[in-house]
Amino acid sequence: VQLQASGGGLVQDGASLRLSCAASGPSVPYGMGWFRQAPGKEREFVAVISCRTGNTYYADSVEGRFTISRDNAENTVYLQMNNLKPEDTADYYCVADYVGGNSWYRSTSFAYWGQGTLVTVSS
Repeated sequence: VQLQASGGGLVQDGASLRLSCAASGPSVPYGMGWFRQAPGKEREFVAVISCRTGNTYYADSVEGRFTISRDNAENTVYLQMNNLKPEDTADYYCVADYVGGNSWYRSTSFAYWGQGTLVTVSS
């Protein structure tokens, strides 16, 4: 299984970006999503979507600004990020869960990680 993430970049405070992550695997995962890690900080949960039900889960810090969606036919998940703030600056990592049954708020629930894509929001 490989996860290919793209879409990061440098934007100004209040701008928007859309991240994409394509999964190459033999089946549809239970869930796909995003974690992020800012310089000097621990990796943190951002958002996850169930590839079976479409249910979505967000960190409080991004609720109402970020939207996660999926295209199961393309095995791709998207993260639309609106009203970006400098505190959103981080490396964003795409994740996929092919096992299920664990809390998606924990990074350890995801065995598959893509390469980070850097999002920088300037003030």
